[in-house]
Amino acid sequence: MAKLSSPFKGTGGTFLFAWRYFKAKKSTNAINIIAWISVVAMTFGTAALILVLSVFNGFEGMVKSLYTTFYTDLKVFPSQGKVLNLTSEQLKQIRGVAGIKNLSLVAEEKGLLQNSGFDRDSTEYNFQRTVTIKGVDDNYKNVSGVPGSMPRGNFELGNDEIPYMVLGVGVEDALHVEAEKNLFPLMAYLPKKDSSTSNDPLQNVSADPVNTSGVFVIQQEFDFNYAITNLGFVKKLLGLKKDEYTSAEIATEQASNVDDVKENLQKQLGKNYLVQTRYEQNRGLYSIMTAEKWVVYAVLVLIMCIFSFTIVSSLTMLVLEKQKDISILHALGGNNNFIQRIFLSEGLLIGIFGGIAGIILALIIAWLQINYKLIPLQGSSFLIDYYPVKLNWPDFVLVAITVLFIALLASWIPARKAANQEFSLRAE
Repeated sequence: MAKLSSPFKGTGGTFLFAWRYFKAKKSTNAINIIAWISVVAMTFGTAALILVLSVFNGFEGMVKSLYTTFYTDLKVFPSQGKVLNLTSEQLKQIRGVAGIKNLSLVAEEKGLLQNSGFDRDSTEYNFQRTVTIKGVDDNYKNVSGVPGSMPRGNFELGNDEIPYMVLGVGVEDALHVEAEKNLFPLMAYLPKKDSSTSNDPLQNVSADPVNTSGVFVIQQEFDFNYAITNLGFVKKLLGLKKDEYTSAEIATEQASNVDDVKENLQKQLGKNYLVQTRYEQNRGLYSIMTAEKWVVYAVLVLIMCIFSFTIVSSLTMLVLEKQKDISILHALGGNNNFIQRIFLSEGLLIGIFGGIAGIILALIIAWLQINYKLIPLQGSSFLIDYYPVKLNWPDFVLVAITVLFIALLASWIPARKAANQEFSLRAE
């Protein structure tokens, strides 16, 4: 004889009871109202979590794209000091490492640019700006996106005898020049590598005129602090020798694994050299961005936990209303664990409905923002005038798990109360 399955075993029975309780009309209208308030609260909380994470993803993607324009895939530094020694044989070995596409040699140092002279009214002017003067070789166009970020002028750097310089737009503004039209050269000042301890600081500084050829626009950090010229000119001012540089910037093959290329290159060069990826060159920035994202996420989760008190209220009132039903279930063989699972399932249903509705709402708002830019950014100092949005499926998974966990947590107290309370079918 086949054994009949008990409705009090497994999760199917508990969800059936929970669903009937959820959709059934209650004797007290306030219970229905509070239940739907709970669903609405979970809906808006879910949508807020997804949208905030998506906006952070959008900003993170935008910032990374800007930094990708300036910072290369890999960069080689000296492990100690400022001078990088690379012989022609070492350069050949570096170019032979699998995954390396191009290499550019760099010499850069903090220096001073000066624009001085007399205007048409014979009034003397003198504008100065402390910047990082970066000297690069001809291969720089193949490893960096800076040449493609020039709204005015040309990426023309000249040579050590007739140098040209490309200015960041902020540097151009500080010096009061139009880089692509400037007729008079700037003066570039750089400290000599082997500076003496002379009391006259001018003995420790090299100076030479340099013309300007254009301006680049990337991001404020670069636009206000960098000027790019040819490698020979900077090496001459710094007093660097033939095989001396300050760094080497490397572009990797598009399909290559940057971390693997870095590891192989580090082994090839040895401990006197330091190889860093783009992330490692900006570790502080990426760490701050990640920390900000998860701090805001934690704050919103805390707010959702406050919203979840509506679930506690709704289920507590439902437990009081269903006392007779619970007594009948006890009489039919339902144990405390079964009763508890019913009300946990009830809270889970609220979380599921609220979560699904919140995801749909977030998708609609994100789609509208991506296509119509409905929500603008305040201020005029940004590269874009709207909040960027980027949807990532792991965020949806994380938010769904968070919402269900909060719903179950909020259901725990009333569910335990329902399971442990003694009920009787007989009226006193």
